[in-house]
Amino acid sequence: MNEKKHRILLALASVPLVLFLLVPTAGLLLRVPPRDMFGAFLDPQSAQAVSLSILTTLATVILTVLFGTPLAYLIARKEFPGKKALDALIDLPIVLPPSVAGIALLVTFGRRGLAGPFFSALGMEIPFTPAAVVLAQLFVSSPFYVKTLAVALASVDRDLEQAAAIDGATGWQVFRRVTFPLSLRGALGGAIMTWARALGEFGATILFAGNFPGRTQTMPLAIYIGFELDMRRALSMAAILLITSFAVLALVKSLAGKWSGT
Repeated sequence: MNEKKHRILLALASVPLVLFLLVPTAGLLLRVPPRDMFGAFLDPQSAQAVSLSILTTLATVILTVLFGTPLAYLIARKEFPGKKALDALIDLPIVLPPSVAGIALLVTFGRRGLAGPFFSALGMEIPFTPAAVVLAQLFVSSPFYVKTLAVALASVDRDLEQAAAIDGATGWQVFRRVTFPLSLRGALGGAIMTWARALGEFGATILFAGNFPGRTQTMPLAIYIGFELDMRRALSMAAILLITSFAVLALVKSLAGKWSGT
C-alpha cells in the first residue's frame, strides 16, 4: 500500500512538467493541418531545407562517431597530463552560446582566419558552404557523444576484458568484441543526442554558414525566416521537424532496447 501511494505521489508531482512538455507539442501539431505539411514537402525551398538537414546531420553523426570514439576511450581509460583540461575543453561547446561558437569558427576558417589562408591556397572556401553547416553542427553536438560514450566505457567490467586478453585476444579484438558491445547502448544514446542537437542547431550555423536557400538553409533557419515572411510555412516546417525528431528518437531507442536485450 505504501508503495502504491509512493507511485501516486510521484505521478502527481510529475504532472506539471509532463504537461508543460506535452501541451506546446500537441498545440503545434493541432495548429498545422496535414495538408499544410504535405504542401511544405512539395515546396522546393522547404524540401531543400529538409534534405540539407538530413544530409548534414548524417555527416555530423558519422564524423562524430569516427573521431569521437577514440577520444571517448582516451578520456575514459587513460591517465595523462592535461586530462582535466581536455575534459573541460570537450564540455565547453555544451555551455558556450552558439553565437560564440559561430564566431569562433568564422575567425578560424574564414578567409582571413587562422586556417583561412591554408584552405584558400588549396582553392577551398569553407564559410557559407554546406561544409560550414557540418562543421558548425559538429562543434556544438559532438561533445554529447564523447561524454556519453566515455561514461559507458568507464563502466565496462575490466575483468571481462582481462579474461578476453588471457584467452589470446589482441587489444583491438578486446575492444571490438567486448568493450564496445558492452558500451553500445551508451554509444547509441550519445549518437542520438548528437543528431538531435545537430538537427536543431541555429546560432553557430547562421553566423558561420549563413542562411542561403538551397545551399546552407537548414530546417531551423527556414523556420526562422518563415516567421518573418510566411507564418504558415514556418508552422508547417516546425511540425515536420517535430514529427521527424520524435520518430527517429523513438525508432533508435526501440532498436537500442532490442540490441541491449531490455
